Amino acid sequence: MAGLSPSPAPPRITWQELTVLPAVVLAVLLATWLWFRRATLDRVSEHALSDGQVSKALWRHVELTAVSTFFALVTAIPLGILLTRGAFRKATPVAMALADTGQATPAIGVLALLVIWLGTGVRAALIGMIVYAVLPVLSNTVAGLRANDPALLEAARGIGMSPLGVLGRVELPLAVPVILAGVRTALVLNVGTATLATFAGGGGLGALITTGITTQRMPVLILGSVLTVVLALLVDWLASLTELLLRPRGLEARGS
Repeated sequence: MAGLSPSPAPPRITWQELTVLPAVVLAVLLATWLWFRRATLDRVSEHALSDGQVSKALWRHVELTAVSTFFALVTAIPLGILLTRGAFRKATPVAMALADTGQATPAIGVLALLVIWLGTGVRAALIGMIVYAVLPVLSNTVAGLRANDPALLEAARGIGMSPLGVLGRVELPLAVPVILAGVRTALVLNVGTATLATFAGGGGLGALITTGITTQRMPVLILGSVLTVVLALLVDWLASLTELLLRPRGLEARGS
């Protein structure tokens, strides 16, 4: 009787994938540090960057990105699975249209409405970020599950797998690369969206950027911008490595 088993060959990660982007990030950080050593900081700039405010803003930015992405995943992936099951398939166009509408709405407008509804604070910022992160994960989950070979799924059912077993052992593993691509997009998108969280009272690196703009202090603006770019690059790099490591090693037929 035919069965399915993972092949033993693990995905390979090249040295370029491991080193090139971190080297670029280090070069950018070094150049920024050297520039700061030569820059003249007045009292306004020193006050904006003192008392650990930079590290606090960076940590809050990471926290906002991680928490919002987590809630986007636990919302979008189960919903994507549900929309590919039985009668729920008919609701897929409506659900995707709603998700597209949320994505097309300007982020600052969504945050403004949430602030009016919920008041300023982290909660309003997180809900706005989750709305924007749901779409890429949801659409990629649906696309990945729909792209599975029907013949392979039928073969899995033919060897006695239950619907839940087919989903967990065949469908989801095969859809992992597409789903992870959506997660990677959501993470990088959230790093950018988190800079707007400051307008909802959520903090983050956006606070440094807005302070630099409103006070016309270039060192503060540059530091906030560079750290945001570096964080986005690092998140994308880590997500790409995770995507490679979690990529299924393939399914091959074997006799039993």
